[in-house]
Order: sequence, then C-alpha cells, then structure tokens
Amino acid sequence: METISFTKVSLPYGWLGNMSPYPIEYNGKTWRTTEALFQALRFNDEMVREEIRLEKSPMGAKFKAKKYKHLMDVEPQSARDIENMRLCIKLKIEQHPDLKDKLKLTGGQKIYEDVTSRPRGSGLFWGAMKTNEGWTGENVLGKIWMNIRKDLKL
Repeated sequence: METISFTKVSLPYGWLGNMSPYPIEYNGKTWRTTEALFQALRFNDEMVREEIRLEKSPMGAKFKAKKYKHLMDVEPQSARDIENMRLCIKLKIEQHPDLKDKLKLTGGQKIYEDVTSRPRGSGLFWGAMKTNEGWTGENVLGKIWMNIRKDLKL
C-alpha cells in the first residue's frame, strides 16, 4: 500500500501538519494554526491560553506553552491530549473545505507524520520515522487524519 508522509509545511501534504497556516475558530476566537490551539488546550489558565493564541508563529506558540509547562492541566500524550488533537484536526477540516477535498484525494493511503529528522521524545508518539523495514513510531497524528477520513467516508 502506498503511503503519504508530511514534514515541512512548504512540501506536498504539508497542509496535514499542525504548523500549516490554516486559521481556525474556537470559542469565538481565531487561532492562527491548529498547533496554537492544541498547545493552548493543555491549559485552563485563560491568560496563558491568550498568550499562546497571540503568538505570530506556530513554533512561537509551542515554545510559549513549554515556558508554562508547570501550569499544564493536560498531560502531554495522554488520552485527553489525543482528544484535543482530534478536536483541532476536525475543526481545521470543517472550517477549510478545500482540505476535505485534499484528504479525499489521499484515498486509502496510510498517512504518516515523518519525524525521521527528529526521532525522539514526542516525535515518535505523534509521528513515525522511516526505516529500512518501514515506519517506526506510534504515528498518532497520522492515525487521527486517517480516522477522520474514514469517519467522513471520503
């Protein structure tokens, strides 16, 4: 079976990544990227959430969340964290119909977040690395995309 992998936003399938520039609305506010909303959802503190939301870049949002790691209410890589990621991806695809069309074009192909260049920590949880034997890692983000595709019957 063919596979699709994504790394950088500027490459084919970069739109699948959380760093891609697709703003989303959530609770009456606009978030520049799914990454920003995802990071903010780890906190109950509105001040922290707003600081993350106002960051201009997705990496800035990620680093801002790391700065406040001691205030996180959601354990990274927990079931709740995965549900938050699923919510972010669903909002992204619902609010950007062109992405639904792009997802449909992936057919039944497996989708991987390619973390080969950073195969450590959360990388191998959210994504996978390419090896001679195939892909290694949990690839939770790729699985979320494939499940959404299945749920939408695309």
